Amino acid sequence: MYTAFKHLHLLMVVLSVSLLFIRFGMMLKGSPLLNRKFFKITPHVIDSLLILSAVALMLMINQYPFVNAWLTEKFIALLAYIALAVMALRGRTLAIRWLCFLGALGWLGLLVRVGLSKQPVFLPL
Repeated sequence: MYTAFKHLHLLMVVLSVSLLFIRFGMMLKGSPLLNRKFFKITPHVIDSLLILSAVALMLMINQYPFVNAWLTEKFIALLAYIALAVMALRGRTLAIRWLCFLGALGWLGLLVRVGLSKQPVFLPL
């Protein structure tokens, strides 16, 4: 079961990040397609499956945020990634949107690094 949830989780990560890139590009171009129902609903479905698969994996390995430093750091990085990704799509100016997009990618890099190594970068062990 662990392997199935891990693969589901990784697939949802790829889909979620891909949709962020697509939606950011569409926002830059001012595409009316961004207002379609697909682009309004799909990110929420994918992100919900991503979080549910993360919770399932967490329960399977018996490690939890605010107990295990690497998961705490990953949780904090996730919150920062989400906040910056939202601002990248809704920010007031193009400069703010770009800065938030690049910041979101930085937090995403931390998420991937900590997820692969299971070692926190900033929090003490």
